[in-house]
Amino acid sequence: MKRIALLAALAAAAMTASPLLAAEKHPQKQSEKQYDQGATDTEIKIGQTLPWSGPASAYSVEGMVQRAYFDRANRQGGVNGRKINFISLDDAYSPPKTVEQTRKLVEQEGVLAMFAAIGTAPNIAVHKYLNSKKVPQILILTGASRWNDPKNFPWTMAFYPLYDMEGMIFARHALQAWPNGKIAILSQNDDAGRDYVRGFKEGLGDKLKSMVVAEATYEVTDPTVDSQIVKLKNSGADVFFLMATPKFGAQALKKAHEVAWKPKTLLVSVASSIGGVLKPAGLEASQGVITTATFKTALDPAWDNAPDMKEYIAFMKASGLEKYITDRSASLGYVSAALMERILQRCGDNLTRANIMKQVSNLHDSDLPLLLPGVTVKTTPDNLSPFGAMRLQRFEGEGWVLFGDAISAQH
Repeated sequence: MKRIALLAALAAAAMTASPLLAAEKHPQKQSEKQYDQGATDTEIKIGQTLPWSGPASAYSVEGMVQRAYFDRANRQGGVNGRKINFISLDDAYSPPKTVEQTRKLVEQEGVLAMFAAIGTAPNIAVHKYLNSKKVPQILILTGASRWNDPKNFPWTMAFYPLYDMEGMIFARHALQAWPNGKIAILSQNDDAGRDYVRGFKEGLGDKLKSMVVAEATYEVTDPTVDSQIVKLKNSGADVFFLMATPKFGAQALKKAHEVAWKPKTLLVSVASSIGGVLKPAGLEASQGVITTATFKTALDPAWDNAPDMKEYIAFMKASGLEKYITDRSASLGYVSAALMERILQRCGDNLTRANIMKQVSNLHDSDLPLLLPGVTVKTTPDNLSPFGAMRLQRFEGEGWVLFGDAISAQH
């Protein structure tokens, strides 16, 4: 009887232990697929608002390139076997329209995330809404400082370098290159313009009052900035900090040339497109302009043999977008789409909104296509600003020429 009881106990112990032994021999399979609205076994639905029409429609090139990029990805099998359903709606750069179209994308189309929406004011209009709905508002194409606030708005992340940081970098260069310069400032009268100017003025520090001699602003609905340029010229300034979107950046450069005002010009990166700004302004009017950069410039001989540039140019030609190759909006569209594809790949089968933000807050990409040497994309849960440093470049002849090393606003 004792032997029978002992055998029975051993058998019971073996039965109790068997799941653990089995687990050791056969590790647990990968967890079940997890989806939020907008994701299935076959599809990932992402949304966007974009000014396909209206005064800022030059930015629509970004959407054209993004759509072509995702179409190519789908032809190649999609992301982890799922096709990307990219829905981009026109908001005409009008915040009320942005609200209407964003609600449609979230509540009717059922997108998993909002991707690369353009503009500070349009994104502000849906900032609280998307965070309250816990919908990722990611890789948005604006650099307002408010986008880097993971504590209060954990569902929002910008792709542009922060505007105030870029302004500080310009100020650092101005102090070094023209310490006795007289500075005139033109900016768009919105949060983007104010961020740039605030960063620039903070960067000037104690020299602010002695160096800045004139300021002017414009509205995005203004027909031209001609009167502002005449006013700034008459101030006697010999340094020009130009914060403008593409249409007005081209107008400002052209008008300054027409009235024979030849200051040292610092042009913000959002208006640095050769095809979209400098050529419309006139190449002669653009000589010597300085801007910041994070990406390589297409057709710059310096990158003729770079594999990522070869791939970009081949993609643009194959997509029927060859005429936009030198447009900065095109390269931004390409790089942002490439990073979005990586984020979705890293999500694997956990296509939840929370996991998207987990991937977004842990980026460390130095091999993203078209990044300039010395520039990386890096985020942490406490800092969702992807760029900490930028390069300076000067327009000479028909292209940008880099000078100096990558610099940050901090040191």
